[in-house]
Amino acid sequence: MKNTALTETHKALGAKIVPFAGYNMPVSYDGVNLEHETVRKGVGVFDVSHMGEFLIEGPKALELIQKVSSNDASKLTIGKAQYSCLPNETGGIVDDLIIYRIKEETYLLVVNASNIEKDWAHISKYNETLGADLRNISDDYSLLAIQGPKAVAAMQSLTSVDLSQIKFYNFVVADFAGIDYVIISATGYTGSGGFEVYCKNNEVQQIWEKVLEAGEGFGIKPIGLAARDTLRLEMGYCLYGNDIDETTSPIEAGLGWITKFNKDFVNAENLAKEKERGPERKLVGFQLEDRGIPRQGYDIVDGQGRKIGSVTSGTMSPSLGKGIGLGYVPLIFSETGSKLHIQIRKNAVPATVVRLPFYKSQ
Repeated sequence: MKNTALTETHKALGAKIVPFAGYNMPVSYDGVNLEHETVRKGVGVFDVSHMGEFLIEGPKALELIQKVSSNDASKLTIGKAQYSCLPNETGGIVDDLIIYRIKEETYLLVVNASNIEKDWAHISKYNETLGADLRNISDDYSLLAIQGPKAVAAMQSLTSVDLSQIKFYNFVVADFAGIDYVIISATGYTGSGGFEVYCKNNEVQQIWEKVLEAGEGFGIKPIGLAARDTLRLEMGYCLYGNDIDETTSPIEAGLGWITKFNKDFVNAENLAKEKERGPERKLVGFQLEDRGIPRQGYDIVDGQGRKIGSVTSGTMSPSLGKGIGLGYVPLIFSETGSKLHIQIRKNAVPATVVRLPFYKSQ
């Protein structure tokens, strides 16, 4: 297992450390519900330095990104970020990622920790004929996610830029917590606003300490991966390995909005046909009508008890106090209001398909 630059700091703070995507990561500090509420109502900071970072540079950089990613990266101007995915050749997804345009011919790709080697091999394969400058900088950089409605106010004292002016999915390269060149990005996977901060490994300890110091008056707390999962699930955000993988297409996963057919990309022709005829199944969000917690792998059944799908992600929503989950079902069951049942041990617990996100901020 690898460590992040902050692993020993998390241990000193009393975090529960677990293996995750090849890293020793803090899963919780004070308990998932408390940490979840801290982010929804205040501000929390996550160490997500396990994520991977690739730099793609040079005159062929955009051409390579356009080939391997589903979204239209030509729309990116300097200072903007874009959510996208890497389609594979057989209809599924290699990974989902965020693409940042740093300079005219410099792009940063941020990928999932468990997929770093796989993504690198996939992108490199398509770069053989193009020859863009491709560098894996994952082991040199750290990433903190400072999330919650109080993030702007709590962090403003650490930088000379006006954080309130950084729009969603925009970023700046600026001073932060005494470090001169830090990427401050108005992105995150919680649905409660805030920033993600990219810095070098030898800078992250200073930034972590100053973030906690600046946020002290706002009730900031370190947050673990367990709350990160409940927060993203309440928003209906896909988690790679659960809700999307090599066998799920972006069309059936509800990611048609990041799949643009005005360009040629890997498997574009087949995905366009799938979009035109409609997928056979669809990823839906459901809410339990009775008590119970849907877990990944539980069967989704119809009124007669016949299996029609499986839960891909599920939890007891800390914000709603109800069991919620995601899963793939045939189109006939995918409309909002459709009735399903989740097989929880011997009980088929009734559930209703709901419009995402589950959590609507006030």
